[in-house]
Amino acid sequence: MNRIVPLILAVALFMEQMDSTVISTSLPAIAADLGVGPITLKLALTSYMIALATFIPLSGWMADRFGAKRVFRLAILVFVAGSVLCAGAESLVGFVVSRFLQGMGGAMMTPVARLVLVRSTSRSELVSAMALLTIPALVGPLAGPPLGGFITTYFSWHWIFLINVPVGILGFVLSGIYLPEIRAAPPPLDWKGFLLSAVAASGTMFGLSVVSLPALPPQVGFAATAVGLCCGALYVRHARRHPAPLLDLTLFRDSAFRAAAIGGTLFRVSVGAVPFLMPLMLQVGFGLTPFQSGLVTFTGAIGAITTKFLAKKVLSFAGFRTTLIVACLSGTVLTFVNGLFTLQTPFALIAAVLLVAGFARSFFFTSVNALAFADIPDRDASKATAMTAVLQQMSLALGVAVAGSILEIETAITGSALTLSDFQLAFMIIAGLTLTAVFPFLTMARNAGASVSGHRLGEVERETTAVK
Repeated sequence: MNRIVPLILAVALFMEQMDSTVISTSLPAIAADLGVGPITLKLALTSYMIALATFIPLSGWMADRFGAKRVFRLAILVFVAGSVLCAGAESLVGFVVSRFLQGMGGAMMTPVARLVLVRSTSRSELVSAMALLTIPALVGPLAGPPLGGFITTYFSWHWIFLINVPVGILGFVLSGIYLPEIRAAPPPLDWKGFLLSAVAASGTMFGLSVVSLPALPPQVGFAATAVGLCCGALYVRHARRHPAPLLDLTLFRDSAFRAAAIGGTLFRVSVGAVPFLMPLMLQVGFGLTPFQSGLVTFTGAIGAITTKFLAKKVLSFAGFRTTLIVACLSGTVLTFVNGLFTLQTPFALIAAVLLVAGFARSFFFTSVNALAFADIPDRDASKATAMTAVLQQMSLALGVAVAGSILEIETAITGSALTLSDFQLAFMIIAGLTLTAVFPFLTMARNAGASVSGHRLGEVERETTAVK
């Protein structure tokens, strides 16, 4: 495996993933400069997610039609241009539009990077490559809040976006040198499917964002979610009749892809909820500053990084099924433990739990991302990348929405402001939802994805050697 390829892709994805959360701790400062309230400015978060939801379904077709390398490099330029415009924005409208442009670039970067990796990596090396690509997806959201708080406190919020410029230029140059040329001959674009999927995904994500981060009346969020779900149902009907739908539902006929898609989506609800709940609990319940809470939660990133060195060996020994079941159960238990933290709990212990949780989550996502492509033919790789990317974004948004709704319901019942007990109960409920992710893997064959994990293949080789 040419290791420079996943490293280039990982750096670009880290930039995109970090930027999706880096402004969360800087909202008050940005809002003050733009002359609006922090809650109103959360529209910038929403516009970014809407852009992701709208254009991700198009990413696979674009990569096949114009070449994955060309689309990936163009996505970097669009993302960097959006970053520069964010830094120079002088009004709410300008900032929101700039974030939308960033999201357009991010929507192409993530799935196209995964497509380049799948098509340029042998099946036997896919786990190691996916481990590199999984790190930014886990480290970025954890690094964003403390980095954003540090830059805003000691420099200026404008640098949150300007630091993307040198990173983006470096990624653009290196990708031009090292990324392979990958192109296919896709069928004509499914315009009706694109419109339906765009409204379905963006409407649902916009609605969930408004419900969980109320910058607009909640009724707007519920209405948008309803429209999104209706368009989603219409898309399913359309895809069953169209010969080449934009998001191909026949991918779910593959048992490994189906288990990875369903189990991964359910587990990501927890991943979307925890980064939302933990900083709030540390600030509201424990009285920490945003920067201090960010430093505590960042320990989860260390656990995520260590997986890179172990994932391939563990999967070769245990296989996808066992590894995913254990990682899912571990993630469930550790999420529940977050609900047991009290004011007397040492911060060192909290950091240790988050460290192990990051380790478990990273193992899960490295495994589930590789499993999704284990038995998918190369000709369908672009379809699989678009489908998995859409499901990932939807589930992460759902995690934040579920966590926010739980807190809203608790405050409505008690009639008081948020307290530590509210967060404790929220973590326990999220843990229960996370547990449901294990069921798709319980019914999965023990040798599923053996061509990628090498699990059963290794057993066959050992048995053959013993016979000889």
